[in-house]
Amino acid sequence: MRVRVDESRCQGHGRCYATAPELFEPDDIGNGHERDDGAVPAGLEDKARLAVANCPESAIDIEENG
Repeated sequence: MRVRVDESRCQGHGRCYATAPELFEPDDIGNGHERDDGAVPAGLEDKARLAVANCPESAIDIEENG
């Protein structure tokens, strides 16, 4: 699984990195972006889905493996 933040939709609410700091971090102006090329380690899939559900701009997509 991978997560991707659409930079054109992100408005910097910070819910992704507040919800899943293992997967997301803020850039210099507070917009979220994925850590580690978006790879979601085993055991953090639910946190990735929670971050997607909590993004008010629907700026996060999940790519399922396989």
